[in-house]
Amino acid sequence: MKRIIYLDCYSGASGDMLLGALLDAGLSLEDLRADLARLDLDGYELTAESQTRHGIVGTKFDVVDLAGEHPARNLGVVRDLIEGSDLSDRIKARSIEVFTRLAEAEAHVHGTTVDAIHFHEVGAVDAVVDIVGFCCALERLEIEAVYSSALPLGSGMVRTEHGLLPVPAPATLELLAAVGVPIAPSDAKGELVTPTGAALLSALACFQQPAMRVRRVGYGFGTREFPWPNAVRVWLGEEIPARHQRPSAAGGPGHDHHHHHHHAHAHGHPHAHDHPHGHDHAHEQEV
Repeated sequence: MKRIIYLDCYSGASGDMLLGALLDAGLSLEDLRADLARLDLDGYELTAESQTRHGIVGTKFDVVDLAGEHPARNLGVVRDLIEGSDLSDRIKARSIEVFTRLAEAEAHVHGTTVDAIHFHEVGAVDAVVDIVGFCCALERLEIEAVYSSALPLGSGMVRTEHGLLPVPAPATLELLAAVGVPIAPSDAKGELVTPTGAALLSALACFQQPAMRVRRVGYGFGTREFPWPNAVRVWLGEEIPARHQRPSAAGGPGHDHHHHHHHAHAHGHPHAHDHPHGHDHAHEQEV
């Protein structure tokens, strides 16, 4: 059976929230620490705290910066850091792919070259930990495919090293636009999807809800408080092959409709996930 995860990003996504959800669903913090220790990177520590928000228990994951000041790293430096480790080739390739997309998005927004982009929040230790850590987590949990809901982005302004910028931050929007990620309307105030979250999801996830058998659920909490539990919810389980799906479960003619959407997604069509997510999101607004 193909092991998969579905990331229910009803409240957006950040690197910390994504890793928190996987830790809550059974990833060992000690394993994560051991994997990240293979990088020539120090000046940080990892914490994972069990919290209850709105009556729901989940995990708040944090990367604590112990050093304060870090050298500004460009893509070449980050790539060398990852390549120089003894992590698996798959983890290296995935991590570098995510960072490359991030650098390309920043370069596009600022009208410069990839090499000229010095990761600020990105090359900072927490982004390296979040991105490489998430790729390590997929290996540890033997996840073969990542699926995600549409992403609500939030509204208003966000404070960055370039001053106040509109939500979503320009680099975030650029990352999502590069692969046509489906966006879920949201009137929440503030930034729901961070550049790191957008880079991980746009590089690694397929934006549709799979036919699956759910085995475990995890909640990864964000920093901010909303009128709902601010979390990424991960559904971990096995994909149900098409031949085992009952046509009646898809509602007869509706099954063709679902197939049409799945096919459309393969061509980057942005509406693959509109219907299921719209329902979830509308429900969440009623809470």
